[in-house]
Amino acid sequence: MVDRVGAPEFANWSCPLPLKDYPTIVMGHGGGGKLGNELVEHLFLPAFRNPELENLGDAAVLDAGSGRLAMSTDSFVVQPLFFPGGSIGALAVNGTVNDLAVTGAVPKFLSASFILEEGFALRQLAAVVQAMAAAAAAAGVRIVTGDTKVVERGHGDGCYINTAGVGVLRPGIQVGPQRARPGDAVLVSGTVGDHGMAIMSVREGLEFESQIRSDCAALNGMIGDVLDAAGDAVHAMRDPTRGGLASTLNEIAQASGVGVEMDEGSLPVRAEVQSACELLGLDPVYVANEGKAVFFVAAEAANRVLEVLRAHPLGREAASIGRVTEQHPRMLVARTAMGANRVIPTQIGEQLPRIC
Repeated sequence: MVDRVGAPEFANWSCPLPLKDYPTIVMGHGGGGKLGNELVEHLFLPAFRNPELENLGDAAVLDAGSGRLAMSTDSFVVQPLFFPGGSIGALAVNGTVNDLAVTGAVPKFLSASFILEEGFALRQLAAVVQAMAAAAAAAGVRIVTGDTKVVERGHGDGCYINTAGVGVLRPGIQVGPQRARPGDAVLVSGTVGDHGMAIMSVREGLEFESQIRSDCAALNGMIGDVLDAAGDAVHAMRDPTRGGLASTLNEIAQASGVGVEMDEGSLPVRAEVQSACELLGLDPVYVANEGKAVFFVAAEAANRVLEVLRAHPLGREAASIGRVTEQHPRMLVARTAMGANRVIPTQIGEQLPRIC
């Protein structure tokens, strides 16, 4: 049975609560939390199901006959378009480069598609494009195809960008969200929450002694150094963007069927980011990052990986923040300064809309 526009009736979809509680799309569906996960699991995945998609990683791994490729796509709707430490143009390149890199791929080619609103200033568009070009050159990738569409005034928000990327998988490297193992060390390449709070500090007019800057950066060089040094001791990697570090660790715990224990005292957070989070009632573990990576690494290789990260300009503040355990499977648990444990769930929606 179909509705008036030819789509399956909502009542026939195999969707558990709370997805059925939302007959229309809400902002939380785009926030990297439970609502977005359920949309993927119960709507998109059943419709498009195939072995490459079912991995649900940051990029799909494809067998191209003579080798393996990775492919990823992402859309960017950040507001404002320019912010301390970056822009929608740099974000569109770096976000897709990083999604490829955390699969173990060497990013090679990107597409760039623009949805522009009538009346958007050409001068602003030129600045966005120049930022994209600079980011692509810094990451060592080429933008090889694209598209442009224009919508009527009032039907967009200046500029939205979609990028897709293709990379070549490194021989012998097998990383993925399902490969975390009990005993693995959990490492993060630097301070968390910088990007989301840079966006929010601009929107809310917050001023601190030190300006909060986005961590927007391409991580493929740093990740390549880690893989060169540790190889198959690296079991899983992710870049904790929407939903922040907590959502990423929960996703890997669920995909691998393991428990993740995080030491709250080891979590690197800048003082100004912590202050901004407290002012706005936010938890930095749920705030988006755009220039950090999380690594699940065999315990014996953890110190070596930390040394490599800290030797790279983007990893100087890398830290070991926890471990993988057989206890509390599919859950993220934080060990507090008092020695107690608390469960850190995946949020239903998002704390910060339009941050990437």
